[in-house]
Amino acid sequence: MKLLSWNIQWGKGIDGCVDLSRIVHTIQQHGDFDIICLQEVANNFPDLPGNRKQDQFEKLLNAMKGFTGIYGIATDVPDKLGGRNLFGNAIYSRFPIGQVWGHLLPWQGELMTPSMQRVLIEAVIHTDLGAVRVMTTHLEYYSQHQRETQIDTIRDLHRNACAMSRRNSIREEVGGPFEVFPRPAQALICGDLNFPAWAGEHQQILAPFEEGIPDFSDVWLVLHPDTQHPPTVGIHSVDFVDRPECFDFIFVTEGLIPRLKSFGIDMVTQSSDHQPIWVELE
Repeated sequence: MKLLSWNIQWGKGIDGCVDLSRIVHTIQQHGDFDIICLQEVANNFPDLPGNRKQDQFEKLLNAMKGFTGIYGIATDVPDKLGGRNLFGNAIYSRFPIGQVWGHLLPWQGELMTPSMQRVLIEAVIHTDLGAVRVMTTHLEYYSQHQRETQIDTIRDLHRNACAMSRRNSIREEVGGPFEVFPRPAQALICGDLNFPAWAGEHQQILAPFEEGIPDFSDVWLVLHPDTQHPPTVGIHSVDFVDRPECFDFIFVTEGLIPRLKSFGIDMVTQSSDHQPIWVELE
């Protein structure tokens, strides 16, 4: 299984041009991915710099043959022309998709701090490794307090999912909204988490759970325990970091650790203000 995660900044490259075909080309040149997790995808939203009125979720899906798309909308607002502006994350999968959840993360009012609604997409994907819960998100940038609260919520969602995984073995409802679908304890989280690898939020995600709930591990540190995270922002000129940093991560639960084969990053592309990262499991 090969999974890619990338904040595509609605397709806007370092040159200021929005070009989704460039995004797709960049992904495809690194091989055949089974699951693609993207952050900052827009539908409509012509006010975004360089953007125009287009459904990026569907345009990307049409360009990547053989995938099914899952969309997690964080921002849903009127466009003043009778339509809607949508902004959020997406998962594209070649594998069959089971149950899907769109979790809106806490958005607390901080009067002097800019912020926006954030979302976590959770999908059970039936891979060649078995069923895995794949999650992708894009945490708050301006407020550390909100990031910490959002991470606490994600950890609570993981606890609940693990409890639901045990429910599968004792409940047998079939048909209708009460039907019980697989929700495995083993999971993968990826995305633009908007904190550097040395920040306290990193340790917050990795903190041990109570007995019976699988902990998360940082894929890069599992495969390269004595090497600092490679930067995923600031390699090329951006205005939101003072130096190159790692803001983009992939975490897996302990059951997937023996399957880890490699971690990749495109340090060259300037198709977005973030660099794409990926992991291969076998």
